[in-house]
Amino acid sequence: MKICIFGAGAIGGAVAAYMVRAGLDVTLFARGATLAAVRDKGLILRTADDEIVTRPNVTDDAEEAGVHDVIITTLKVPAVRGALSSIKPMIGPDTVVVPAHNGVPWWYFHGLEGPWRDRRLESVDPGGRQWAGIGPDRAIGCVVYPACDIREPGTVQHIEGNRFILGEPSGEKTERVELLAGLMRDAGFKTPVKSRIRDDIWVKLWGNLCFNPVSALTGATLEQIGTNPDTRALCRAMMIEAQAIGEKLGVRFAVDVDKRINGATAVGAHRTSMLQDQDQGRPMEIDALVTAVQELGRIVEQPTPTLDAVLALIQQKAELAGLYKR
Repeated sequence: MKICIFGAGAIGGAVAAYMVRAGLDVTLFARGATLAAVRDKGLILRTADDEIVTRPNVTDDAEEAGVHDVIITTLKVPAVRGALSSIKPMIGPDTVVVPAHNGVPWWYFHGLEGPWRDRRLESVDPGGRQWAGIGPDRAIGCVVYPACDIREPGTVQHIEGNRFILGEPSGEKTERVELLAGLMRDAGFKTPVKSRIRDDIWVKLWGNLCFNPVSALTGATLEQIGTNPDTRALCRAMMIEAQAIGEKLGVRFAVDVDKRINGATAVGAHRTSMLQDQDQGRPMEIDALVTAVQELGRIVEQPTPTLDAVLALIQQKAELAGLYKR
């Protein structure tokens, strides 16, 4: 089975390295300094105990790469839209596409029973380009939990975590999702297949939609946000608004809001991905984590006054810094 990891950032690099180590047929799609580094010295994965040097097939030419059985896209959501022209040549009749991103996925309403079935989300898929260009029938849902970081081009540090949750949008335990989960397990990941993947998406999104923008606005860590009474109350209010949206969409929340906040706080002095992107001058992933929740609220007619206020602040801050474009 031919697997393409499209995006050689922290998560993409780690997944590619573990899969190559397991003997899987992996192509890593990379560009610029990362492409040059992997060609020169290999893809290097560092863990707490080891340094692993792997040699994936690496390219920036989709035509050269050819059709793949599985494409795991690990770019951040805004970058995926611009990469569609490179993804399409690798898609064949039976290709599976796994969007391994944080936030609300572009395929969210695919096959979802109810009045919004097959609705497109403008905030994460403007003009329905991914829906039309990739096709929701190809999508397998994914929730990413490992924490990884880029030390230098071609070198990834795996900090903690090995869980990737997979699930068909339909909830079926299909042959393709079970096969992919097996390959992920072979590579060393803990990969359950869930029949209600949207519930799992919301569990992670629930924290991201508040802790990420609040951290980027304040510079605070998860621990600082969760232990400060005022910022904790702000996040809690955003999460209560989001829970009402999720429940109108049929989501079941397995934990209560305070337990979810406590779990994030317990991570400690962690700087969120949005704060790290802001500090390093990288595009900020606001739409998939926050704007999409606002859009879902509009769809189900659920007011989100607290989320709206925080979103307005982080959008303007990011725009003024040149790190976000509506």
